[in-house]
Amino acid sequence: MLIKVLFFGATADIVRERQIEIEVKAGTSPGSLIGQLSKDHPVLANHKLLIAINEEYADPDTVLNDGDEIALFTAVSGG
Repeated sequence: MLIKVLFFGATADIVRERQIEIEVKAGTSPGSLIGQLSKDHPVLANHKLLIAINEEYADPDTVLNDGDEIALFTAVSGG
């Protein structure tokens, strides 16, 4: 399956990309995708990441479908 991964904020700085397309196995979840990406970019594992699938917040255990667009970003806080 081919999916698009969009990176925002700190995730884009870590990966040094704004978006990539990646081939994943059927049944892959965003959580396992993050694990896969963390192998090449270990600093990702140090962040609490928020996930959106096709522009809707999603759980890390959601099963991805071919053509999905995944957005990864860190929580933002302010005061």
